[in-house]
Amino acid sequence: MKLQCHLPAVNHLANKPLAEPFSKPVQVPLNWQQLDGLNKVGCALGLGLGSGLLPKAPGTWGSLAILPLVWLALQLSPLWALAIFMVLVVVGVWCCGVTAKALGVHDDGRIVFDEFAGQYLTFAPLVLWGTHFVAHSTLFWLASGFVFFRLFDVLKPTPIRQLDERVHGGFGIMLDDLLAGVFAAAALWLLALWL
Repeated sequence: MKLQCHLPAVNHLANKPLAEPFSKPVQVPLNWQQLDGLNKVGCALGLGLGSGLLPKAPGTWGSLAILPLVWLALQLSPLWALAIFMVLVVVGVWCCGVTAKALGVHDDGRIVFDEFAGQYLTFAPLVLWGTHFVAHSTLFWLASGFVFFRLFDVLKPTPIRQLDERVHGGFGIMLDDLLAGVFAAAALWLLALWL
């Protein structure tokens, strides 16, 4: 007997065999043909322009994909870097919400635009106090910020995990990664003080 529901994503999951209950989660396919133009753009952004579709650890790929924009922001004034961050947040809340709705899954692992914004926020100390970081190469700081962000994004210490579980929609998807970015920025700043 097959379970039926009005949501296509739920029907897809309900009709899956239960032979392997502890296998990795079933990925709901995204039906691009059913999306209108603006929703297609939102989903393409939400999936990190394809970086979220790469196999194994899509969040890591998404965090890597934004690093060229971070490098560019380091060449700009803090005001321009802040403007880019605000655009990432506003666009991120919208596109993550659109993608989650299209997939029928809150914070699906393939949604990585939230990693874009969180990873970008990690480098706020470099943007604000770049002259204090000249003792080491930009590559050193990019690598350090990347590692710190991935660490906090994966471990989700308090209050990141609680917010991830309680706040939903596009804002909820973005919030835990932005907090991970704040933690990672603090760690990067402390590393700079120690060095």
